[in-house]
Amino acid sequence: MKYAIVNLGCKVNRVESDDLALSLERLGMQPVGRDAKAESGTLREAGEDRCNADLADFVVVNTCTVTGEAEKKTRKAVRRALREHPGAVVVVTGCAAAIDAAVFESMDERVVVVGKREIAEASQSGEALGLLIPALARDLRSRPLLCGEPADAALEELRVGEGFPTRVGIKVQDGCNNACTYCIVHVARGRAWSRPADEVVREFARYASSGVNEVVLSGINLGTYRDGSTDLAELLMRLLDASETTRIRISSIEPKDVGDRLIELIAQSGGRIARHLHLPLQSGSTRVLREMARPYSAKWYCDLVDRLYQAVPELSLSTDIIVGFPGETETDFEETTRVSQACRFSKIHVFPYSKRAGTPAAERLDQVEPEVKATRSALLSELGARLRKEAYAKRRGTTEKVLVEACGKGMTESYFEISVSDEYAVGDLVSLILP
Repeated sequence: MKYAIVNLGCKVNRVESDDLALSLERLGMQPVGRDAKAESGTLREAGEDRCNADLADFVVVNTCTVTGEAEKKTRKAVRRALREHPGAVVVVTGCAAAIDAAVFESMDERVVVVGKREIAEASQSGEALGLLIPALARDLRSRPLLCGEPADAALEELRVGEGFPTRVGIKVQDGCNNACTYCIVHVARGRAWSRPADEVVREFARYASSGVNEVVLSGINLGTYRDGSTDLAELLMRLLDASETTRIRISSIEPKDVGDRLIELIAQSGGRIARHLHLPLQSGSTRVLREMARPYSAKWYCDLVDRLYQAVPELSLSTDIIVGFPGETETDFEETTRVSQACRFSKIHVFPYSKRAGTPAAERLDQVEPEVKATRSALLSELGARLRKEAYAKRRGTTEKVLVEACGKGMTESYFEISVSDEYAVGDLVSLILP
């Protein structure tokens, strides 16, 4: 049996897809072709890699629905999987499936929609997915499977080695209690919940002892992590105690969740917690932020950034910004560019606003014209490229620990990809002077 996984969307999806790939291989399946697992254990993105001439018996499309464009891309990915893998069971899971299950079920009788939590529980428990998905079970009855193994046995296996990323992601949180007016993820993912801290520490320790040199903590709203009295800062302290060598990277975190304890911990860790944060801004206009239902003003965000730079001068700061949100004026956009320059972002992910049906913003009558959005997106992207060059220029000649991710390529602590000597092995964490 052969499988393919099409991964769309956020870093949490990537971790979930890698967990699923491991589960499928435990069932005796193999990925189609060598390109099928790419660097992450999944087809990285619809349209990015083909499955060669190899056909899969089982295709999973892990979907995204954060924007209208993401929704279109998801439907295209499912149609492509049906077309390129005739006869395969196509399982659609993820956020888009949670919102519009009927849309995908109507595409073809081979499509099976499965809830994300069901997929996650099956992957982590070691239960055969054939028992979970009737359509797959029909095809697997005559095939040998590693079924019914205890949950602990599954958890002992690690997403390391060929086909899996060098920076290993650990999902510690899911769901979101916020309701930004442009976003529907809180509906698709549900209320926020967190994994038990003891479980996270055990998983981290296993990766550390296996030689993994960087672990990325991920979650839909990571900063809300809470297990009893253990918050994200306390969890990080426990992880630091579990390994003296493995670097920890915090994935995207909401501004309001960055408190003094977390800032102090990053500052005192000496790089063991990567001095890089992805801190979504979304807009530099306080008026637009209010209409997005973002819980801060532009000034509050800038003050937080000033505190971060003061405590962690080496900090590299990346962000997300939406341009062309309904009602955004030229003045609003100018404020966004001003804030971006003041915050000295090392990378800006620019998103032209895309209507997502079912959100308040999509119903507004003051939508920004596509041409205006395109112009603003280009201008902000140009600014972002300049800021990134400036941020790296300031680091030239300084020493950072670099994780070797492929032959001749590495990722710095500050999240810049650089060329490294071929003498270093993939997975090494080495101190280098940045060229």
